[in-house]
Amino acid sequence: MDGDRRARFRELHRRNQLFVMPNPWDVGSALLLAARGFEALATTSAGFAWSIGKVDQTVTRDELVTHVASLAAATSLPLNVDSERCFPDDPGGVAETAALLAEAGAAGFSIEDYDPALDRIDDVEVAAEAVRVAAEAAQGLVLTARAENHLHGVDDLDDTISRLLAYQDAGADVVYAPGLVDLEQIAAVVEAVGVPVNVLALSNGPSVSELASVDVRRVSTGGALARSAYGALLSAAQELLEAGTSRYAEHGAARDALQSAFLSRS
Repeated sequence: MDGDRRARFRELHRRNQLFVMPNPWDVGSALLLAARGFEALATTSAGFAWSIGKVDQTVTRDELVTHVASLAAATSLPLNVDSERCFPDDPGGVAETAALLAEAGAAGFSIEDYDPALDRIDDVEVAAEAVRVAAEAAQGLVLTARAENHLHGVDDLDDTISRLLAYQDAGADVVYAPGLVDLEQIAAVVEAVGVPVNVLALSNGPSVSELASVDVRRVSTGGALARSAYGALLSAAQELLEAGTSRYAEHGAARDALQSAFLSRS
């Protein structure tokens, strides 16, 4: 099955058509999203961290691999993994991370150029070498290379494009610069590179149809769906504590939708 999912995931990127790849944070959210008809799913580093009571960038490799295995087993959809820096300091480094994710059932994975330990963007040569190692170890998984400039205060589109080109040359199948919201800048990235481009859907960014108009191939949601769900929980808790009422229940998911999505797991 894993080989079939990897082939289907690669084919989604070959089509001349945008696809939306939402990011569940646990098995339940994965099943619900799969039931809505999406063609692929992706993990979210932030959403998964919150689901186990941690902050982003603090999940261990073992925790991530276990999470990937559980989501891959839950649905038949291709699963892309937000694998941060691919744990270069763990035993076996980036290559071992790629092997573990492949064994866990991933169809794709990503590697980014932000170092949280130093709170800085890696030098492009260092980051490109990490992409090369990841590409050589990919075992058929679709590799996405991320330029993190625009999430960390580096508003330099020329540098972002230069980095994405270097990562493409190092073997990335997909490139991704999360944080871009200007459609013209996104279009410039798509025009500059020769591989499919992923864009992060943001509340102040272009719509899916607008992104399709500039030939973006893939749209993901990052931690936004998890944050939205946790926002609903906090709002409901506040109502319960302050007003003592339960009007929040009027806006909950339909029981039939939950029953239908989860029935196969019972």
